[in-house]
Amino acid sequence: MRSPRLISADRLRELAGHLLTAAGAPADLAETVSASLVEADLAGHGSHGVRRIPPYVERIESGALKPDARPEVVERRGATAVVSGRRGFGQVAARLATEVAAGLAREHGAGVVAIRECNHIGRLGEYAERLAGQGLIAQVVGNADPTVAPYGGHRRMLGTNPMAWAAPRADGAAVVMDWATAAIAEGKLNLLRGAGERAPHGVLVDPEGRPSTDPEDFYRGGALLPFGGHKGYGLSVLIELVGGLLTGTGTAASAEYDGTFGTVISAIDITAFVPMESYVAQVESFCSALHASGPGVVVPGEPEAKARAERLKDGVPVAAPVWAELTALAARLGVPWPDMPTGG
Repeated sequence: MRSPRLISADRLRELAGHLLTAAGAPADLAETVSASLVEADLAGHGSHGVRRIPPYVERIESGALKPDARPEVVERRGATAVVSGRRGFGQVAARLATEVAAGLAREHGAGVVAIRECNHIGRLGEYAERLAGQGLIAQVVGNADPTVAPYGGHRRMLGTNPMAWAAPRADGAAVVMDWATAAIAEGKLNLLRGAGERAPHGVLVDPEGRPSTDPEDFYRGGALLPFGGHKGYGLSVLIELVGGLLTGTGTAASAEYDGTFGTVISAIDITAFVPMESYVAQVESFCSALHASGPGVVVPGEPEAKARAERLKDGVPVAAPVWAELTALAARLGVPWPDMPTGG
C-alpha cells in the first residue's frame, strides 16, 4: 500500500483552490471551500476533506452545483431565518447561516436558521465550532441522499444524516461532537474502498440485505446501517423531519427529495441563562473530572485539536488514492500540479 502524501496545509489549500477555480468557482468562493475542506483534513476527518473535490466537480459539470452562486437570506421571522444556498457550494451557504444564527442568538437568546437549496456543507463540526468560539452552544443537522437502511430493513431510505453539537471551553477551545447517524460515513467507507481495506462488522449490508464487510457491496447497491441499532435509526428519522422538511429538501427516499442537503443550524446564547464565566468554569471542571476518571479518557473535540496541531506542524496526509484522483482531475482541468509530467 502506498504511503499518504504529506503536504502543508497552506499548499493544500492553494492547490484545492486552483482546482475549484478551474471548475468555475470565483476566487473568493474557491478560497472559502478549499479552507473548509483542508480544515476537515487537519482535524483528521479525511472523509470530508479534499477528497470531496472530484465529486464537487462532477456536480458542477452535471449542473447540480452552481459554482458562482452566492447564498442570501430570503426570510426572517423573530429568532428564525431562512438562507437560500441557490444550489451553490454548501460551505458558503453554511458560513452565512452560521453568522446569521449567531446574530439571532445574541438578539433573541437563541437563533435557528434553515438552509434551502444547499449542497454538501462539509464537516458539520466546523460550523458548530465557529459558534462555540463565539460563546454559543450550537447544533447542526442535515439530511442527505438515501444510502442508509432503516433499523430492521435493508433498502436505502435514509441519508447518513449527520449532526454536530458544540459548547465553548476556555481559551477558545470547544467540546465538539460530530457524527453521522449511519454506522459509518459514506466518505470513510470510500476511503476504505480506495485503500483496499475491509469495513468493520455491522456497518453495511449487500444488495440482498446480507451483512458484509466489503465496501464494494455498498457501491453495488447495498446499504449502510444506522449506528446503535434503533437509537441511530430514530435520530436519523428525526433529522429527516427537521433537516429535510424545514428546508423544503424533502425526506431522502421521497419523490419530493430535491437532491440537496437540508441543513438546520441552531445557536443558544449561554448568557441568556447563566453567566458565561460560571458556565465555562464548570465546563473545565467537568472536563478535568472526566480526564481524571481513567487514563484513556478524552473529551469530545480533543482528538481533532491534537490532529490539527500535529498536521499544522508536520503536514496533512493525503491518501495515495485521493492524491491520484486529484492529480488526474488537475490534468483534465489543465491545472499545474506537483509531480505532473511535463505537458501533462
